[in-house]
Amino acid sequence: MSSDTNKQASKSRKWLRWLLILPFIAVLWVPFYNSIEPSLGGIPFFYWYQLLWVLISSVLIFFIYLAEGREGQ
Repeated sequence: MSSDTNKQASKSRKWLRWLLILPFIAVLWVPFYNSIEPSLGGIPFFYWYQLLWVLISSVLIFFIYLAEGREGQ
């Protein structure tokens, strides 16, 4: 692949980074998850919702990293 093709492919995948705004919005909107019910294994919704988004964010970042590939190679 030429360097022009690499740059073009890299630019076309940059939109994936916009997916990182989803966890930010989901956790920033506190009135949505400010409740005790439904609890999951005795853990209030307020806590397990935030923990769930930590896990979702990690998986999302990993897939974006894979999709963009390593820049140095």
